[in-house]
Amino acid sequence: MADITASMVKDLREKSGAGMMDCKKALSETNGDMEAALDWLRTKGLAAAAKKSSRTAAEGLVGIEVSGNKGAAVEVNSETDFVAKNDQFQTFVRDVTSVALELGDDIATIKAAPLGGKTVEEVLTNNIATIGENQNLRRAKKLEVSKGAVVGYVHNQQAPGLGKIGVLVALESEASDDVLQSLGKQLAMHVAAAFPKALNEEDLDEEEIERERAIAAEKAAESGKPADIIAKMVEGSIAKYRKEHALVSQLFVMDGKTKISDVVAKAGKDAGTSIVLKDYVRFQLGEGIEKEASDFAAEVAAASGVPQKQAEPAA
Repeated sequence: MADITASMVKDLREKSGAGMMDCKKALSETNGDMEAALDWLRTKGLAAAAKKSSRTAAEGLVGIEVSGNKGAAVEVNSETDFVAKNDQFQTFVRDVTSVALELGDDIATIKAAPLGGKTVEEVLTNNIATIGENQNLRRAKKLEVSKGAVVGYVHNQQAPGLGKIGVLVALESEASDDVLQSLGKQLAMHVAAAFPKALNEEDLDEEEIERERAIAAEKAAESGKPADIIAKMVEGSIAKYRKEHALVSQLFVMDGKTKISDVVAKAGKDAGTSIVLKDYVRFQLGEGIEKEASDFAAEVAAASGVPQKQAEPAA
């Protein structure tokens, strides 16, 4: 049996992107043959991908791509932030964002699309195997206007078009591209910072509104005021909630006093033509995913195979 050296393991890891222990095992199984070890990792990949799919993937990247009057946003998750810096992972996120730009939002359609001689889903499965972490194509959204521009913005950018928060703003107008790009960039930065929940007040989730109403009613009841006054207090709280969470009625973060609808209207007036804020997308990495708490030191110790000392019960 060939001696497996640290440099061989390092070389295979760089070529495959797989974990150190997986690379060592692959070389052992193939008697040190580098090409055979690469094939072994790929063969092992399908089983490894299925096994890793039970792990929580809440890190990763949001991808943004814009082309004229259309744009797409995609979120691809991984288990650790380390993988988000991996070239293979970043390339996949970019490629999938390009697919979404052409094909739209439907995840099943995106997964079935061709990508480098395979389907998107097959490339994802291979990446799970070679990188050594569970990954998930979580969501995608495409915006398009008949005339005007879709403008993108990435906050906490890790690489061009990739980051932790991705925003698209769709503006329909005959205004010049320079005007729309400037306005769109400001609006997108506002969306990233202000986290609106809907474009208009009427688009807000009514279930969420009712939860807020119940909370407001309970707080108002503690005031001891008459029922008619309490009712007005509750409605005032709900009106405030709607204004603070609908994009068009939010106050512009750059001055803290102008409504977004007025910012858009003024830009249109200055440009001499109507500008309509048609839609927006805001993807924040991992939002809504419950992350698993883990003891990294314990995981490393367990992987080493060294018996661990059990904590003594309290007296």
